[in-house]
Amino acid sequence: MADPTPSEVRDYIAAGLDCAHLAVEGDGRHFFATIVSAEFEGKPRVARHQRVYAALGDRMREQIHALSMKTLTPAEWAAQQPAADHHH
Repeated sequence: MADPTPSEVRDYIAAGLDCAHLAVEGDGRHFFATIVSAEFEGKPRVARHQRVYAALGDRMREQIHALSMKTLTPAEWAAQQPAADHHH
């Protein structure tokens, strides 16, 4: 089985999880995903990761150990963005 590309991993996650923002970087062996979803509201990090693994399902069972991820709610994501229009 060929190694998935970052865009394929992104498509797999997007197919199973409604994301406000989704970015995947990787080299075919190791992936880093930034996943922002309202479904993460009120869930601890481990439950968020399990939700992503559930979205991926069997498609990446072999590669899943090579996926690191940052899971954020839309509010957490917004808080991380540099506020370019605020000058103090």
